[in-house]
Amino acid sequence: MKAADMYKVDGYGAIVTGGASGIGLGFAEVLAENGARVTVLDVNRDGLDRETKRLRDKGWDVRGMTVDVTDHAALDRAFDETAGLYGRLDVCFANAGIDPGIGFVSIDRTRRVPEGAIENYDDARWNRVIELNLNGVFATIRAAARHMKPRRSGRIVVTTSMAAMEIEAGIGAAYMAAKAGAAHLMRNAALELAKYQITVNAIAPGWTITNIGAGWMQDKKVQDEVGQWVPLRRVASTEDLKGLALFLASPASSYITGAQIVVDGGCQLGNVFD
Repeated sequence: MKAADMYKVDGYGAIVTGGASGIGLGFAEVLAENGARVTVLDVNRDGLDRETKRLRDKGWDVRGMTVDVTDHAALDRAFDETAGLYGRLDVCFANAGIDPGIGFVSIDRTRRVPEGAIENYDDARWNRVIELNLNGVFATIRAAARHMKPRRSGRIVVTTSMAAMEIEAGIGAAYMAAKAGAAHLMRNAALELAKYQITVNAIAPGWTITNIGAGWMQDKKVQDEVGQWVPLRRVASTEDLKGLALFLASPASSYITGAQIVVDGGCQLGNVFD
């Protein structure tokens, strides 16, 4: 088999949660562009309708369903419907998540923020982040496994974060806990499902331009400022994640499972301010 053929996903049935914008939309695009049949799940109906129409207008096989991953029964129904429509479920991206807002320091790391301190962290905020960013991932993996195990085949990819491994104090405690939990959940699922030839991996993005957190990373000034903390001297775009997403969804990654692959421009290496 030629190396290029190992990346083919033609005819695959795929689901991407949180796929109406940002990183999830990038995943949906790269799968559809390469021949997969993609169902995008998202709570943002307007965005879902707009983006799925845009992708269909390119001639790609894309559909959207308005689903909240915290509604596990609705999520299960969406998986059942999609697998029934395609006759198979080959790929699942457990991507849906939220940015919970402020942490205990400002985003530029120059001062403490009392409102984000642990003693002021209310239950509603904590529970919402855990419910979506961790419990939603669990429910998505569970739903995918139910359809993949009988076929003894499948690819599950979880979106974690650089925050799964190091503290980003400007974001907040719940996000750290949820993303680290999702990473370890991914590893547990990878070990359990390996017998069935189902691989489970994670993509851990660093600073990426999306609409998350009210879209603050869309600001060019913020991008330039944050980019100075990154060894490659720029923040990521969703385009920087597409190649890895296709790799993990395709036969090319058939012997990789339980891996969390970091896409952070070298942030974990440290900072050099020169």
